Order: sequence, then structure tokens, then C-alpha cells
Amino acid sequence: MGKFETRLAELGIVLPAAAAPAANYVPAVRSGSLLFLSGQLPFKDGKLAYLGRLGDTVSIEDGYQAAKLCAINLIAQIQAAATTIDRVARIVRLGGFVACTPDFTDQPKVINGASDLFVAVFGEIGRHARAAVGCPSLPLGVPVEVEAVIELGGDPLAE
Repeated sequence: MGKFETRLAELGIVLPAAAAPAANYVPAVRSGSLLFLSGQLPFKDGKLAYLGRLGDTVSIEDGYQAAKLCAINLIAQIQAAATTIDRVARIVRLGGFVACTPDFTDQPKVINGASDLFVAVFGEIGRHARAAVGCPSLPLGVPVEVEAVIELGGDPLAE
């Protein structure tokens, strides 16, 4: 077990199976050392854990937890695409989308759920550039979706 997998275990996080795409896209595309991950939703145990909009039926804390679940699902996609999360050299960028009412302005507090998890798991290389954007709705009625760009290192055949 590698250091990042060990850290997940210390945090009590068990990665789910990487979700299959729900439409005409792929979950991850590699270009050179960069891995571009499609947006992930707050699925837990194969079911959507949160529905609704921030500023309406979803609290900031629930939005934060939804973003954290999105990050866990992103890590599962990294593992599926790279064979191990220990190939992560850097979390480059997160794009966070928050379904919210027009007057809701705390999108960064919500997306911190994903950012905080990446730093907790990957340490200093987990710090990243980020966008936290509000929108009127997201797929399937979820409150949060998070996408990522990851830099990979190492030789996948050497591990």
C-alpha cells in the first residue's frame, strides 16, 4: 500500500468503484503527464447522497459534504485511470460547480469540501488552483459537481 492509499485508510475513506460515464464522454483523458477528470457527483454507495440547491434546501455544511464526496469519487477515477493514486505528482486544478439560488454567494465555502480533502490526502501537492462557480441547476438535481486536472508522475509499469 502506497503513502496516499495509507493516508486514505487513516482518514477512514474507502474508495468506491469508479463510476461509469452516464452519457457520451469518458471519465478521464490523459494528455502527457496531465489527467483531465470529468465532473463527479456526490454519489455514495451507488446512490446520490445530496439533492437540491444551496440557498434553498441544502445547507453550506451539506454542500461541503457533497463536495467532499465528489472529491472521493475523483480519487476513485484517478485510481482507475492511473492504476494507483500514488502516481499523483500534483493536484493542478479543481473546477467546482454549485447549484444555488441567485443570491447565494458562498460557493467557495462549499467547494472547500473537495479542496480540504485533497490537501488532507495528498498534503502540499494537494494544493491547487480552483474555480467555485454558482449555477441554477446541475445534473440529476445534485447541489455540487467537481472536476479536476491532475499531474501524474512515475512509470505505471514500475509499480
